[in-house]
Amino acid sequence: MTRVAAIDCGTNSIRLLVADLPAPGEATVAGQPLVDVHREMRVVRLGEGVDATGRLSDAALERTLAATRDYAALVRGLGAERTRFVATSASRDASNAQVFVDGVREALGVEPEVVAGAEEAALSFRGAATGVPPRGPDGVSLASPYCVVDLGGGSTEVVLGDPGATAAGAAPAALSVDVGCVRMTERHLHDDPPTAEQVAAARADVDAALDRVAAAVPLEAAGALVGVAGTVTTVTAHALRLPRYDPERLHGAVLPVPDVLAACEELLAMSREQRAALPYMHPGRVDVIGAGALVWARVVERVADVADVRSVVTSEHDILDGIALSLA
Repeated sequence: MTRVAAIDCGTNSIRLLVADLPAPGEATVAGQPLVDVHREMRVVRLGEGVDATGRLSDAALERTLAATRDYAALVRGLGAERTRFVATSASRDASNAQVFVDGVREALGVEPEVVAGAEEAALSFRGAATGVPPRGPDGVSLASPYCVVDLGGGSTEVVLGDPGATAAGAAPAALSVDVGCVRMTERHLHDDPPTAEQVAAARADVDAALDRVAAAVPLEAAGALVGVAGTVTTVTAHALRLPRYDPERLHGAVLPVPDVLAACEELLAMSREQRAALPYMHPGRVDVIGAGALVWARVVERVADVADVRSVVTSEHDILDGIALSLA
């Protein structure tokens, strides 16, 4: 086994995975290519205000670098042999991203990578496609190709590919678009709850982005729709009415499209106080989950309209797992 550390720094959160990777020819554990040692997520909102200012704020930088320093101590303490730090949407957009890169290098001792949307999409697909159970709860195999959607704070990646072909080196079809829960909240949803006019403007923004996706990714070919990241898992927790956030219940959950859309509409219509009272709601998602739910609903509707997809699969495995697997 080789112990690796993966860090994913997005617009809303920074996450750490320390995991053991089997060596070539070494047996996997329960068929899984990764054995978790430690997973952790902190909401630091690195991308706060970036859509409007084009810069990472001093406060956001300090929050994120403080978390990075804590993660560096964990990585050293757990004995990781290889570490990869990947930064995504907010860091791509910020004019002062070099300040962030320099701070991460100093804290962690490795060169952080501000990856392009295409690589972010590929890493997300690899993590999700590897971790998703090949069969639903009814025992029916998930049909390929998978349409994997990584809905983040600043951007959303839509990737279509066959897990087997992708593992063999075939490139999936993918596009990253600048719609995410933080960006849509800051750009459109200013009231609590948002007004009908604000919701309509946000939907128009998302729909325009999905038109670009549809031109680049053959959504009509999707055999299964797989959603990853915090917005999707929170929507799923709401649809299931979980008494707490439970990754084991969420990973591999398969929900009918109407149930997902109903959960999205409910979250969008709630007040901040109502969302905060939900037992599965992370405090760092309370103010942006409405926008995230709006984006997810538009994606699900678009795919369901053009493909033979009647249900949605949720995965707790995503770009973070893809980063760790890339260290093999």
